Amino acid sequence: MYYADAIVTLFCSLMIFGMALTVARTHKSTGILAPAMTGDPLLERTIRAHANTVEWLPIFLPSMWLFAIYWSPNWAAVFGVLWMAGRIVYFVGYRTAPLKRYPGFFIQAVAAFALLFGALGRILYLLMA
Repeated sequence: MYYADAIVTLFCSLMIFGMALTVARTHKSTGILAPAMTGDPLLERTIRAHANTVEWLPIFLPSMWLFAIYWSPNWAAVFGVLWMAGRIVYFVGYRTAPLKRYPGFFIQAVAAFALLFGALGRILYLLMA
């Protein structure tokens, strides 16, 4: 069954929500209230880190679910947790300093591309078999 993948999906939603709350708190702490998005480097980095994570969702979520369907639900969930861990490391690192985002980016990119190319490869293999 796909329980683990469903849980990863829901925790991913909670992660995105937590990042959004961090953006809101950063708006408040810097005194730059929405809809303004510039003027403080910490606010700008926080907004970008959240937005970058949201931008990766259309790559990550379908890839994880297709990997779960065509390969293994358990391995898809493992890669999903790895992706989330990478995004959290990315988010925290980016908020600290732009160059500190790279380890998290690498972790999440490896997980995302394993899911994406794993699912694509398996689907093509089955299609041609």
